Amino acid sequence: MTLAVVGCGHWGKNLVRMFSELGALHRICDTDEVALRTCARPGVRQSGRFEDVLDDDEVRAVAIATPAALHASMAREAIAAGKDVFVEKPLALRYREGRDVAHAAAASSVVLMVGHLLEYHPAVVRLQEIVRDGELGSVRYLFSNRLNLGIVRQEENILWSFAPHDISVISTLAGAEPAEVSTSGGSYLQDGIADVTVTNLAFPGGVRAHIFVSWLHPYKEQKLVVIGDRKMAVFDGVAGRLTIHDKGIDWKGGLPVRRETAETTVECDESEPLLLECRHFLDCVSTRATPKTGSANALAVLEVLEASQMSLERGGAPVALAEVEATLPA
Repeated sequence: MTLAVVGCGHWGKNLVRMFSELGALHRICDTDEVALRTCARPGVRQSGRFEDVLDDDEVRAVAIATPAALHASMAREAIAAGKDVFVEKPLALRYREGRDVAHAAAASSVVLMVGHLLEYHPAVVRLQEIVRDGELGSVRYLFSNRLNLGIVRQEENILWSFAPHDISVISTLAGAEPAEVSTSGGSYLQDGIADVTVTNLAFPGGVRAHIFVSWLHPYKEQKLVVIGDRKMAVFDGVAGRLTIHDKGIDWKGGLPVRRETAETTVECDESEPLLLECRHFLDCVSTRATPKTGSANALAVLEVLEASQMSLERGGAPVALAEVEATLPA
């Protein structure tokens, strides 16, 4: 297995480390010579030109960690060169572009996987199992906070930068894509680029969720909360901890009575999520299996993002996901 990592910056350097540890790294590519030197590995080729990666017959797969605005175009070029592709989230900054990439991958029988890292976190996988097994009862409401000070992007807003992980996981836990979304937010650092957004999601069957993201926040917080009609669950992404809370409201004699009993910390695999994600991609390349976060997952997330962006531009007015499909050419 020989792979090239394209983009050796803030996140790409982690992919270089992981694919190197997995024995798959053949080449690294970045226009920044300092980034190349920082990520250098013995025996690993270096290049400042993406064309060198595409022309290298020894490179079987490409991992793309460039700025988000380049994801779709570089993924299409890699697919056209016959390479399997891992691309960091989001797959594209428009649903239409993402669909074009997915169609190209399918037509070329190329493996396409998007880096929705949270889907590979052992605690999140365990949470999905707990929800699926009914331990929480029927899921009623979910919310996530993904907050930090920076890193501020200049090409995409906070919604597109931070929220893809949460959209992917929440949709999986809800068992469906939302039917409608509404998003409000504010731009304080750069005109027209939201720094803070709150997205409300309405799912079929009455399940609701909200996603609060900000890169203009005094402390780091990553929390996902799932409220069931029997129990509640909290995933703390900073601590890497999953807890189950036997809490709720019971009705006794026609009156609501608070129930608060046990809190349990769930034991989870302590493997690094990025290791599991990268290994999954290599396995899919070897076996030609469909990745967990392949085209279908990526497009579902992009559809929610685009509907949310439409709502944001309309001052928070609700937007049905069907409207995104309706804007596409026949």
